[in-house]
Amino acid sequence: MNEASTPLPIVKATVTDELFRPYRLGPFELPNRIVMAPLTRARARQPGNAQSSLAACYYAQRASAALIISEATQVSMQGQGYAWTPGIYNREQVEAWRWVTKAVHESGGLIFNQLWHVGRISHPALQPDNMLPVAPSPIIPAGKAFIENKRGEGELVPFVRPRELTFEEMPYLVAQYERAARNAQSAEFDGIEIHGANGYLIDQFIESGTNRRTDAYGGPIANRSRLLFEIAEALIRIWGADRIGIRLSPFGKLNDIYDDDPESTFSYLAERLADYGFSYLHIVNPALEEMQSGKEPAPKALDMVKLIRRKYRGTLIVAGGFDTNSAAHWLREGLADLIAFGRKFIANPDLPERLRLGVPLNKDDPTTYYGGGEKGYTDYPSLAQDRGEQPKTCIDENWR
Repeated sequence: MNEASTPLPIVKATVTDELFRPYRLGPFELPNRIVMAPLTRARARQPGNAQSSLAACYYAQRASAALIISEATQVSMQGQGYAWTPGIYNREQVEAWRWVTKAVHESGGLIFNQLWHVGRISHPALQPDNMLPVAPSPIIPAGKAFIENKRGEGELVPFVRPRELTFEEMPYLVAQYERAARNAQSAEFDGIEIHGANGYLIDQFIESGTNRRTDAYGGPIANRSRLLFEIAEALIRIWGADRIGIRLSPFGKLNDIYDDDPESTFSYLAERLADYGFSYLHIVNPALEEMQSGKEPAPKALDMVKLIRRKYRGTLIVAGGFDTNSAAHWLREGLADLIAFGRKFIANPDLPERLRLGVPLNKDDPTTYYGGGEKGYTDYPSLAQDRGEQPKTCIDENWR
């Protein structure tokens, strides 16, 4: 058999090939499909809820992600729901975030700021002048709020009945997001994500279980989603649609949230969002619970993902419950364009490299998720450190 007729070897794509194919996201060329999900770490400096120098190091260590979505960042004092979380509504906070984005960019990374208002998932101890938290309807959520007590310690206390927002206050809510979006530009983020998931304010309006209003912001889904689209349209005028992501959580249960007809609700949202040309739609995996426990996704959960995939004609990020194999499978099957990892990024600052090489992952320590200092935050070793290399300094000596 001559050379010309010799059969070519069959080269099968590996699992990691799926994760490491480049991707075009709006104006950005991503080197891989691995996104760092937003992760609340509750380590903002006090008083003032501004990021610390450790945060600059923490995010820079994880800059090999295709995209970092920052921890949820409150758009106002009213928007805060947990002790020690960062804001982006005043000059000190903007300056602190600028050190973070500088460290990420110098490490070759890309970072969006997730904008957050918690609504009823708060407590007077976290609100200006000890006011009541606000919500679409005055319904007390199940569970407890995480506050700082008089001894400076974190403490869980029962939620209170929130105050129902008036129709006249809606423009004020939009203005909070507008100010935060402009501040995110000043802090030199690459884009923003509107947090409309996990039972927080926007989600409280969207889902029927927490919205009993009878005005133009309640009733049918077109009304319940009105606040989301008013915020989105206002922020497009600041950032442009191709630098804005939207996060939703179909079938979500966090923070006592539910909807009477989630298929209709999220089908409507996905179809309408597709018309705007956003950078991406980011959903919390409807099969999160099953996949975290090692089970196959429930058919109902997969059907929801497929429904959103059909309706949303743009980049889809799915977050939660993935390992290397399941992430590659979802990408291969077209269920997602990018996969977001959360807890794995906490313990593995160089997660993309570890996934590419197929080496064991560091185990995370849940007792250090929230609050504290370096331990469980910036002290997880990278493979380079395991090889004896000195870690790169990621805190500018001029940090104040």
